[in-house]
Amino acid sequence: MAAKPDLRKTAKEAKPAAALMLDAFLPYRLSVLANSVSRAMARLYAERFDLTIPEWRVMAVLGSSAPLSANLVAERTAMDKVRVSRAVARLLQSGRINRRPDPADRRRSLLRLSNQGKDIYEKIVPLARAVESKLVTALDTDERRALDDMMRKLQARAGELP
Repeated sequence: MAAKPDLRKTAKEAKPAAALMLDAFLPYRLSVLANSVSRAMARLYAERFDLTIPEWRVMAVLGSSAPLSANLVAERTAMDKVRVSRAVARLLQSGRINRRPDPADRRRSLLRLSNQGKDIYEKIVPLARAVESKLVTALDTDERRALDDMMRKLQARAGELP
């Protein structure tokens, strides 16, 4: 595994600050793209199912990986614990998820979709896949494969950042 770069040292050694061209700055571009796609998705499930983006992210993770603790949900969604906690509270209140004590560690709770949550999840997944399909039709098969490889590499490198 490659050593993590010392970003503080690199920043000190850099030339005097030039203007940051946001349209060419990868982190900014990724954020804008992710927000655009999230907003498009949110319009679908907010109107039909009264779900916020964090609530849908919690449901999506639980739909594919339940049961999970709230901490693992936060980790897998890359959301902070406060946002996850609020989303979990609202989903519990609406009956879309259930919480049970973890038999391996009674101090911790495990979350999973309720029957109502599973029904909603099964209705949203095809909508989400349709959005993804519409988005990736801008790419040919080789470009899709290359994008997948690049995303995997960037995600791994992002995990190495301080």
